[in-house]
Amino acid sequence: MDMKTEQAYSVIKSAVFGHAIGDALGVPVEFVPRKHLLRSPIKDMLAYGSHNVPVGTWSDDTSMTLCTLESLTQIGKVDLYDMMDRFAMWGNSGYMTPNGKMFGIGRSTLHAIAKYSRNHSVVDCGGRSDRDNGNGSLMRILPVILYQHFTADHTAYGNTEIAEIQSVSALTHAHPRSDMACGIYAFVVSEVLKKNSMISVEIGIEKAKGYYAEVPEYLAFSRLFSGALRTADVTEIKSSGYVVDTLEAAIWCVLTTGSYQDCVLKAVNLGDDTDTVAAIAGGLAGLLYGFDTIPEAWVSKLALREKLDAMCMDAAVQWVEK
Repeated sequence: MDMKTEQAYSVIKSAVFGHAIGDALGVPVEFVPRKHLLRSPIKDMLAYGSHNVPVGTWSDDTSMTLCTLESLTQIGKVDLYDMMDRFAMWGNSGYMTPNGKMFGIGRSTLHAIAKYSRNHSVVDCGGRSDRDNGNGSLMRILPVILYQHFTADHTAYGNTEIAEIQSVSALTHAHPRSDMACGIYAFVVSEVLKKNSMISVEIGIEKAKGYYAEVPEYLAFSRLFSGALRTADVTEIKSSGYVVDTLEAAIWCVLTTGSYQDCVLKAVNLGDDTDTVAAIAGGLAGLLYGFDTIPEAWVSKLALREKLDAMCMDAAVQWVEK
């Protein structure tokens, strides 16, 4: 493996494991109210709990992320039909899960997969109503951003990349607000991929602010764009499954901590949609701080960690050496 491929592998692994471990930390306390976690905060990776699964088990967030990663690796481009085929295999038969059993699927994702399974068309399978603004596309968009970074020859993130992000989001969540949330996250991640510093997070937000300035959905993200998020009190942060809440909570956790461990534990202890907020925050924090900063005790407990590692290696080889 040459140095460029090895560096790509390290970056991809930091992001994917950062995401999966955040997910696995949150699974046992998903839907637990914040007030309960304030009295008894999560400090380590636990077993059973909300979904009665073994320690290190990740949820739909990581299953769909891995389906996306595998598609981009094996096909070598954004192939919407291939991605939906894999999502359908996950939704219908437990493909790309730790134990062959799917759990945690959201309403909009369920409906999109059912529609695709009937019609086998990626056109209009994603929901477009206000009620279809859950975080189900935001939680799986990270591999697309990584793929773009390692395969495109662009110098600036712009229309081409965002159109691709939106097309992948729309497979399950086609409302402009969900598309925009994925786009904002993409701007932030793309800047961190250039330089892994906290300043890059803020630069990414500013670039997204400029890009979306004239878009009607801008107001939904006005607090994020105002710069007030960093100084917001925890009582002002919502950690629901609503895509705006999830994006704000994840970025707030990154902006207000200084390590991977602190970031994902802060995300989990917000309560409610713990696995998704921690997964999205964890993917970004993994990139910021690197794989070696993720506690080994958590890595060693992660379900199918060898498989995830191999998938990260395959992606690096295919994207860099093709």
